[in-house]
Amino acid sequence: MSATTLLRAFCDAVEQRNGRAFAELFTEDGVYHDVFYGAFAGRENIAGMIDDWFYRTATDFRWDMHDPVTDGTTLYARYTFSYRSTLPEAAGARAMFEGVAIMTLRDVKIASYHEVANTAPAFVDLKFAPERIAKIVAKQGAELKARDEMKRHLT
Repeated sequence: MSATTLLRAFCDAVEQRNGRAFAELFTEDGVYHDVFYGAFAGRENIAGMIDDWFYRTATDFRWDMHDPVTDGTTLYARYTFSYRSTLPEAAGARAMFEGVAIMTLRDVKIASYHEVANTAPAFVDLKFAPERIAKIVAKQGAELKARDEMKRHLT
């Protein structure tokens, strides 16, 4: 499967709320590290993330991957991601943000997925209070810092 085909299947499965199809893109022991919800390990949990977590407070997802680059082991792609929020304070607003997807591949499947995203504009779109946005962004910054520290200790 080409990188472009994999990425289109990835996005289509999310947009169609098809957790099973999404999870099948991962290895049995695959892990999806979500910028909002954290890590989901194994196909069953990854499928549940799509079918339940993603759609719990949102609908009408749109996900597009751009400019994929891969060496067969690692796949990078810029993305644009949006959804319509069902949170009461959002009043049906569409949130959009951009990021970079980082996938480790094994046997033409995703072994791990990480992302780096600028989520702050989406929270403004959703009409979150500035204090709530600051708290979310601080948490994400701390998680990125911890991940960087862990990488430094492993090398």
